[in-house]
Amino acid sequence: MSEVQHPGQRIVAGVDGSESSQEALRWAARQADLTGGALKAVMAWDRPKIDLARQELAVTVEKAVGAEQAARISTVVEYGTPAGVLLQAAEEASLLVVGSRGQGGFNRMLLGSVGHQCTLYAHCPVVVVRGSKH
Repeated sequence: MSEVQHPGQRIVAGVDGSESSQEALRWAARQADLTGGALKAVMAWDRPKIDLARQELAVTVEKAVGAEQAARISTVVEYGTPAGVLLQAAEEASLLVVGSRGQGGFNRMLLGSVGHQCTLYAHCPVVVVRGSKH
């Protein structure tokens, strides 16, 4: 999907398919609606079949926000580590939104390693959304 230009915020949301990332995407979609901003959902992919990642991202976005709103969100799948891909995508963003924990295995942590790296190194404000199931 081509990115639509909006005069408001440019928001990047990290998506990895986890419930936490879906909560972050829903939060980012509400923020984009409030500010008239553009929302880009970004997924990092480090496996050979990037077409599968694009399909997974499209399904996850639609599941999180519904078909109507999903049509207004640009989606990007980039090869690399999640933190690296998100930090690069956020270089020209007004806001970066991530879930508190992704697909990693440390369920008792309050903040995952990707969220932690993003809060330390992003060049824009970072919102870490903590879902109700934590």
